[in-house]
This record gives sequence, structure tokens and C-alpha cells, in this order.
Amino acid sequence: MPATTYAVSGMSCGHCRATLTKAIGELDGVDGVEVDLEAGHVTVTSAAEPDDTLIAETVDEAGYELTGRV
Repeated sequence: MPATTYAVSGMSCGHCRATLTKAIGELDGVDGVEVDLEAGHVTVTSAAEPDDTLIAETVDEAGYELTGRV
């Protein structure tokens, strides 16, 4: 399955990791989410190409900012 990595700002703790993992993981087509707090990256695994706009909106609604693909 392809993985897409995004740069996300505003993450600093385990709560941030849990919040984004849950929010992005609930999107249709998402099979897995890995959050790297130190690097400021979120990697999304999905069967098809992810919808960047939808993921950006989800990250924004969770209180963080998606700044682009890595």
C-alpha cells in the first residue's frame, strides 16, 4: 500500500499524536497513520491516492496545520 508523508506544524506531545491518528484514521480509504513528532511528519497509508484537501481539512479541524507533502 502506498504511503504519503505530510509536514504538519503544531504537534508537540502524545496527545497530538493520538488526536491526529484518530482523526485521519477515521477517513474513508485510510488504512494507517504514523505520527513522527520530532520530524513534524504524518504518514498516511492508503489503498488509493489520498485526498490532500480532505486530509488538510481534517488536520486543520484537529487544531494543527498541514504545510504540504514531504
